[in-house]
Amino acid sequence: ESRAVNALEKKINIQWYIPSVAKPSNDTETKVLMLYAYNTNPVKISDIMIFSSSVFSGHLWISLPRIISLRKKLFDLKEQVEILMQSSKSFSTSLPTSFLEQSETLKISPLNKPKMSDVKVHLDEKTEEIAKRYLSEVKALLSVVPALSSPLTEIPFNVTLQSISNLEEMFDLANGCVITEGSLFDWIVSLLH
Repeated sequence: ESRAVNALEKKINIQWYIPSVAKPSNDTETKVLMLYAYNTNPVKISDIMIFSSSVFSGHLWISLPRIISLRKKLFDLKEQVEILMQSSKSFSTSLPTSFLEQSETLKISPLNKPKMSDVKVHLDEKTEEIAKRYLSEVKALLSVVPALSSPLTEIPFNVTLQSISNLEEMFDLANGCVITEGSLFDWIVSLLH
């Protein structure tokens, strides 16, 4: 029982392997191995001989220079989202005091308020176009046949600071990441499935 694997919510775990010698022989480009495992339903596995049909794993060889480039772009996008959040936050603090007094009477519990990083961010037109371009690159990297991957016409998940941070961390070769259920999780799984 102590060795049981528990996943009470949907999760995807991504790790990177940078081989020193081993690499596909037909490629001259430096590639790294993305290892992933995810579950599509809550899972509790206490006997490793019994495997759940809602647990999946796999790997992809991905170009190292493309990952490094994409991670930098996603970091820049995360900074832009932070700037947009700050400007909308300063806008909300400049609301008329009568409105603020009115909202204080609602007695919103701090426990029920969403974390700032989970609040959906409304992107301006320029940032939205940049996001679509970068997310199209993510889609092409994770697609089985990248050449057939068409550019995105809309952002496939809710843009929050947390979702963009998770996406940027996904391409962190030193640490990898865990993404829990939500619209980003659903999009990543749809690309890997």
